[in-house]
Amino acid sequence: MEADGVTWKTMRVDAAMGPSRILIADDHAVVRRGLRTLLEHEPGLVVIAEARDGREAIAIARRGRPQVVILDISMPNLNGIEAAR
Repeated sequence: MEADGVTWKTMRVDAAMGPSRILIADDHAVVRRGLRTLLEHEPGLVVIAEARDGREAIAIARRGRPQVVILDISMPNLNGIEAAR
């Protein structure tokens, strides 16, 4: 698929593996909602949770075991870089 000169590739997901579980962490609710909306329209992707800061993201990741975590690098309490460590 191509839009505005950018080529997007659709990811093929093996049905036996199940959907990719995603955690979104951003201190702006509108960003979290937007990312969730975009991701959930893609087959094979499921957003399991959202976090408002790095500390919350770590707690959710320990419980929910996401395969992918999208972290904002500039969040209060604990930024995305520190949370990733």
